[in-house]
Amino acid sequence: MRLGKYLAHAGVASRRAAEAIVHEGRVTVGGEPVLDPARDVTAQDAVAVDGRLVRPAEDRVVWLVHKPPGVVSTARDTHGRPTVTALVRAPGRRLYPVGRLDADTSGLILLTDDGELANQLTHPRFGVPKTYVAEVDGGAVAERDLRALREGVQLEDGPTAPARVRQLRPGVLELVLREGRKRQVRRMCAHVGHPVRRLTRVAFGPLRLGDLAEGGVRRLSPAEIQRLRDAAARPPRGPG
Repeated sequence: MRLGKYLAHAGVASRRAAEAIVHEGRVTVGGEPVLDPARDVTAQDAVAVDGRLVRPAEDRVVWLVHKPPGVVSTARDTHGRPTVTALVRAPGRRLYPVGRLDADTSGLILLTDDGELANQLTHPRFGVPKTYVAEVDGGAVAERDLRALREGVQLEDGPTAPARVRQLRPGVLELVLREGRKRQVRRMCAHVGHPVRRLTRVAFGPLRLGDLAEGGVRRLSPAEIQRLRDAAARPPRGPG
């Protein structure tokens, strides 16, 4: 197994973050510094990060969390704001969020110690869909604006990919995206003249938020985790 993947499986960080740790010279194999994340290693090798041995664990966990507004989706916050990781009690586990939700956005976010799975669920190449419900200002959204959101709108960082968009009722949209740019839903809706008043992520791949209350958490079953792996393994098939 490549070193970067080994570290991700060990729960050190996501695949990309693990590769950066290797490049920084913080990783040794058999006591010797290694700077190449593509170096092959096995479970018998003594792999250490900052001098501490790490081993892949077979019982990785994934938690589904209903993040309330005002909670930041990071492991820690320098400004003292509440963090999403503090909502889950998992002694001995080093959990980190799978992707991010804006502080003022509520809804489904996943926490895991499986760096490889986290990488697959967030990497653009895998295109795992995320579903949002947006309450917008300006009343009912005209069909031409819905069409623009579906086909892609031009934002300051480039055009958005095609998305699935429908109006659940006047001024309430459901959007399914396969990309995850910063504040993307809010910027898309503002672009067509309907700023978002309230935003909730209701699904991540095959998982739905359901009736889990704000601040609520639940550990995913092995079958649910496998459904996530399957979703990440399938190539994207258009906007929906």
